[in-house]
Formats: sequence, structure tokens, C-alpha cells
Amino acid sequence: MSQAVISDQPRVKLYWLEQSRSQRILWLLEELSVPYELEIFHRKPDKMAPPELKAIHGLGKSPVISVTAASSTEPVIVAESAFIIEYLLDHFANGSSLLPKRYREGQEGKFGGETAEWLRFRYFLHYSEGSFMPFMIVGLIVMSIEKAPVPFFIRPVTNGIASKIRSSFLDPNLKTHFEFLEAQIASSPEQGKYICGPRLTGADIMISFPLIAAKGRAGLTPEKYPLLHAYVGRLEQEPGYLKSIKKIEEIDGKFEPMIKT
Repeated sequence: MSQAVISDQPRVKLYWLEQSRSQRILWLLEELSVPYELEIFHRKPDKMAPPELKAIHGLGKSPVISVTAASSTEPVIVAESAFIIEYLLDHFANGSSLLPKRYREGQEGKFGGETAEWLRFRYFLHYSEGSFMPFMIVGLIVMSIEKAPVPFFIRPVTNGIASKIRSSFLDPNLKTHFEFLEAQIASSPEQGKYICGPRLTGADIMISFPLIAAKGRAGLTPEKYPLLHAYVGRLEQEPGYLKSIKKIEEIDGKFEPMIKT
């Protein structure tokens, strides 16, 4: 369940929950080649996280990591995907393009001197959860309403509620975001194939979870959004992403990227 940890390096442990955002943190660790331990948790029948996660972080959710310095026994606990990605890249990027160069040459420390790639990296790192992911959660709730085991005479009511939420709120907002992201791919710096430019960054890893979910069930089709759809397909074929899936399959026997209703 763990990789060998080099004694003079910080000890990183990922508390991984099935069908959760924690997979992208595993992907990042694989990309960085950071030695890490992996503790796996499974969802309860009601799809909620198990209570054991609360012993690690008060919210009882995943992803969570602990990082223990070689000279210490007291771990630093880090939660929330964007914070975890920033924290890991701050300490382990070592010049990797996963953390874009912040300033243009000769503009170090100056207001407005940031590179376009870095500005996009910081924006999309937080956009993914702050602006985009809430609509994917609403979509999951709508599907739960549509598939709820209710008496047949109640079914028209629940279907009507779900349909109204989709047509008046969810679909228009998803359309806005997909059009926005399609344009962002089209305008990627240096005609890059990633969201921030020509190189994979932590922001691509961050946005992968909601986009992979959207590709399967939220109207993200190659006919409507060819650039965005192709981008998601590239993310799914990234060597680090595939390695993270293989890691879970080896340990847990199976991998499912997100909650199914």
C-alpha cells in the first residue's frame, strides 16, 4: 500500500477516497515522482465518506495529505485540493513545468510582470472548485432526483422538478462554462494544447476531475465543443494519470473516477 520512503526526505501520505477528488492528488504525486504512502478509504453504502477520515481532518473528507519532515514526528495536515496542489508544488516542483515560471525575464517581483502561463495556472487552480465544480454537484443532485426510488404516482413530480432545474439553471450555466473553456483552449499561450500553455501544469490536473465527469454526462460532446472535448481526452491519456489509475487498480482491484447514481 505504500512506496518506499527515502529517509532524508519529507514523508508524504495521501488519504485516498474512492470516487473522489483525491485521484488528482495521486496523479500529481506520480508526476512529481515524490515518494509517498497511500491509505485507501471506501465510501459507505450511502456514498458518504467513512467516519475514520474525521480522525485525520475535522471535515472527514478527501483529499487530505500529511507531510512529515525528516527531522520531525509532527505531520503537517493539508486539505482542499487547490491548497494541496499549491503546497506540493511549492515544496517538490524543483523546476518542473507543473508549476509555471511566475515572472517574465527582467520583470521579477514587479506588478504586472507575471507570465500568462502562471496567471492562468493560479486562476484555473481556483476556478475549478470555486466556479465550475458547484454545477457538477448540482448535476449529481439532479440525477439523484431523477433516479430516486419513489412511487410511480410521484415520479411525474420528481421528474418535473429535475427537468426544471436542468432547463432553467443547470444547462445554461454548463453551456456558459463549456463555451468559456472552449475559448480558453483556443487561446492557450504559445498555441498550447493545455489550459495554461504548451506544458502540463497543476491546473490541468486540478480541472481534470470535473471535466472528466462532464464528458460522460453533462453535454460535453465533440460536436459542440471539439477543442475542449479533445483536451479532456488528452488528459485521460496522460502517462501520470494512467499511472495513478494503475496504482489504485493494483492495490484496490478496481478504479471508478467518480460517484455513480
